[in-house]
Amino acid sequence: MTRLKLPQLTYRVWTVWRRNFEVFKKTLFVNFLPALMEPILYLAAFGVGLGALITGTVEGGSYIQFIGPGLISIAVMYGSFFECTYASFVRMYFQKTFDAIIATPVSVEEVIAGELLWGATRAAINGSIVLAVVAAFGLVSSPLALLVPVLAFFGGLLFASLGMCFTALAPTIDFFNFPTFLFITPMFLLSGTFFPLTLLPGVLQTAALAVMPLAHVVDLTRGLFTGQMQSFLGLSAQVLVVYSVVWIAVVTLVFFVLAINLMKRKLIK
Repeated sequence: MTRLKLPQLTYRVWTVWRRNFEVFKKTLFVNFLPALMEPILYLAAFGVGLGALITGTVEGGSYIQFIGPGLISIAVMYGSFFECTYASFVRMYFQKTFDAIIATPVSVEEVIAGELLWGATRAAINGSIVLAVVAAFGLVSSPLALLVPVLAFFGGLLFASLGMCFTALAPTIDFFNFPTFLFITPMFLLSGTFFPLTLLPGVLQTAALAVMPLAHVVDLTRGLFTGQMQSFLGLSAQVLVVYSVVWIAVVTLVFFVLAINLMKRKLIK
């Protein structure tokens, strides 16, 4: 097996990012409306509807306040992961966009890095839209929530890198049903989005913090919303913040490099 190599990147990475951004602007309404309406429906169905059946508080607040940060984190995951799986696959195979860009001085590594940065940007855009919706419902209680788009970008870069690894392995577009069902859906349900992780058995709590990126994004987002982190698994709030930030940084770097190497191997045969 070929050893992983650090990618050689230049400013041309941003030309790939800008190309995707220009296409995004031309389809702004199509991209904006679902990102706006989806959290409203979730807040109405789960926050208002299901929340009316929940008595007492959930981690010190109402249930609708609890799920707000979870909805933002879900938007971050979906926006970046699907951008660098289905959308990147379409650009690579059906539209032949990658072939056209590689014919210019832009290298394969720079094309993939540009795709990953664009995936992170989509996560920040989607997360910011949901943040605005959640804030409009009056669910933000700390000015630290203004940092959510920054967290969304770096969390999105992690999910984009993971998604691109699956794209490098995908023989057909239908292949993405597997990571969606086996990876994305469990995180959607079991990462503290709709109920506290402390309600899970101890082994699943540990597994969530060990292998589920969304659990870290949810915890950090919820901390920014409330201005304080909850202790978890015997870890103090301060230790949990450091652990989640370091976990995201390390795993993102590993999968960023891995994604570029795998895609380079796929495209250069």
